[in-house]
Amino acid sequence: MLKIKGLAKTYAGRIQALKSVDLNVPPGMFGLLGPNGSGKTTLMKIVATLLEPDAGSIEMNGTDVLSHKDKARRMLGYLPQEFGLYPTLTAEQTLDYMAKLKGVWKKQERRALIDGLFDRVNLSAERKQKVGGFSGGMRQRLGIAQALIGEPELIIVDEPTAGLDPEERLRFHNLLSEAVNGKTVVILSTHIVSDVSNLCSDMAVIRRGEILATCKPYQALDQLKDSVWEAMLPPDKVAAVKARCKVISSQMLGGLPRVRVISKGDRPSEEFTPVTPTLEDYYLDLVSRTN
Repeated sequence: MLKIKGLAKTYAGRIQALKSVDLNVPPGMFGLLGPNGSGKTTLMKIVATLLEPDAGSIEMNGTDVLSHKDKARRMLGYLPQEFGLYPTLTAEQTLDYMAKLKGVWKKQERRALIDGLFDRVNLSAERKQKVGGFSGGMRQRLGIAQALIGEPELIIVDEPTAGLDPEERLRFHNLLSEAVNGKTVVILSTHIVSDVSNLCSDMAVIRRGEILATCKPYQALDQLKDSVWEAMLPPDKVAAVKARCKVISSQMLGGLPRVRVISKGDRPSEEFTPVTPTLEDYYLDLVSRTN
């Protein structure tokens, strides 16, 4: 269990990145969902012992993370948003170097470890290639491989699928799912709602440095049961709908706006039909209520 209490951070210029954040993160995949600039990366850097908070505490399986950074780092696997690589090294050389940094000194032990990691992330055929020529998806898979070195108790992945194409995103989802066991805490920090809905058993929503909600995805959907409606509308009717209804999204489809609204009472108008709520509906409704 990862326990975060009262975590606060203010940057120069009185920019409050975190405002007394409290979180209890159980084993399994935990989604930290929020827009860009919401404080996700600041929170992840503090948990990863790369940034000092102004106040608060962090405990991981009984270890005070802020006071015992060396011990905390030995139980940590981290894939940051910007994962730097030496472009002239091969993938094999990169993992060998990372394994040494994590204290795997015996050559035979490193070899067996690296072989297993390449199998897990499906990069065995590319192990001799220089990482400077890797695609974004290959870089992220290599990033997960280095994060798994040492069988960490806590794995942090920060915006791991941003910029990936749909095929690589799906592959990365599968890889993350396989990395989870019953004891490991995995924090997935992202602004992509589908990452959380596809992977996470628990989640929190953060905005402007504050936790707005913590729940399980199915609990979030239960809150919107029988409340989401959708209609294809002529453009001249959209403004009137926005004036009287809580519009959560409006997208063009076939030349007409497709409007989704939340109405916990009656049908908004005869054009609307009930639809199954999604986690994106919950997220957009929640963050719009705190503007």
